Amino acid sequence: MASTNERDIQPTSAADSSGAKTQDSESSPEKLYGELLALSRVSAAVSGLRDLDATLEVALDTMLETMDGSIGGILLIDEQTQTLTYRVYRGLSDKFAEEMTLKLGEGIAGRVAQTGKSVLVEDLSTDPRAAWHDLISTEGLKAFISVPLRAKDTVLGVLNVASRSPRHFTKDDMHLLHAIGDQVGVAIEQAELYDQLRKERENYRWLARHMLIAQEEERGRVARELHDETSQSLTGLSLNMQALMEIANASDFGDAAFKAKLEKAHNITLQLGSEISKIMKSLRPIALDSLGLGPAIRQFAESRLQPAGINVSATYEGMEERFPSEVEFGLYRIAQGAIANIAWHSQAKNAVISVRRTSAELIMQIEDDGNGFDASRPIEVDESGRGRGLFSMKERASLLGGTCDIHSQPGKGTKITVKVPVYWSKADARDKGTDSR
Repeated sequence: MASTNERDIQPTSAADSSGAKTQDSESSPEKLYGELLALSRVSAAVSGLRDLDATLEVALDTMLETMDGSIGGILLIDEQTQTLTYRVYRGLSDKFAEEMTLKLGEGIAGRVAQTGKSVLVEDLSTDPRAAWHDLISTEGLKAFISVPLRAKDTVLGVLNVASRSPRHFTKDDMHLLHAIGDQVGVAIEQAELYDQLRKERENYRWLARHMLIAQEEERGRVARELHDETSQSLTGLSLNMQALMEIANASDFGDAAFKAKLEKAHNITLQLGSEISKIMKSLRPIALDSLGLGPAIRQFAESRLQPAGINVSATYEGMEERFPSEVEFGLYRIAQGAIANIAWHSQAKNAVISVRRTSAELIMQIEDDGNGFDASRPIEVDESGRGRGLFSMKERASLLGGTCDIHSQPGKGTKITVKVPVYWSKADARDKGTDSR
């Protein structure tokens, strides 16, 4: 991209240089009004549209309409190749627009992009600075004006206006094009920033998603180690202590205090085994591996909510096929968080859970008739960690390319709807039925 502060108009004849042909008469009120209206329309497009092509088309059409023209185009600079190509155009053949690729400094538009100086030409077909004379002759272009598109001091492209008949472009035309060009330059810069932001978000989502996958795999590995090593050892220790208790009771070995301590140690061993089992389930839900997403969510909801006196209705449909590991774990963790919130905070009497697959997406809804809260307020995570669950649910859904909508009002319960696109194939559904035991 060229960087310059110059805006010199380069004439094409002695008459131009002397100003005889470029001296403009005083602009009429109607013309001034039209120019202000054009600038207003372009400004509204720049500020209101996120699509760069749509913004460029509005700017080009507005400019041609204001100047009573029908031929024009906007060329943008490719940073990698340092070339100019047409992004939008009017009144030009597709062959001309597609083949007209200019290096910086090549042709009139290339010079404008390189130097930042506008150029006014009365007959493009005979101008020695022009490139691609055969295409220009075939197109029949005569009068031509080219101005740089700037963002701050950087040239991002050029704006061209042409005519197939002799025409005298005025300095007012040039000033209008410069004003529009500056606004279009801002739009191009904004589009590049949005594109960079989008790429950074995609990179973040990719990294975060793979981090979650790695996290779940590590949880599974730890769960298997606990089962294969720690849990098995505790089971063996418990059986040995049970045998010692039976021997002590049968042979009247040891006094009462010894037997009480032996029984206490045995109970501690059993308690440790139970706690290890709970840890294994939290690290890697066995039901998710063995039963699938829908039944696993229903089982967790019943085990968590029914002891709290909350009636649970859980349904699922279209769940015959398994889904990729990250999808199942992501939705299961979201469901865990939502169900835990119901148990801890809602004081609800009823909870309704549904998971279903359509042709386009997976939809999970979790609803309760409890206290509710003001869901219109932004989610904030305080120092105590409050709000972390809702934030985590939304973040997990986003990492799966989906959404998590939370609707709630004080006294009117809460409804959480998670939608994740079904973009994967059967071949993507890997790691199913992993033996986490």
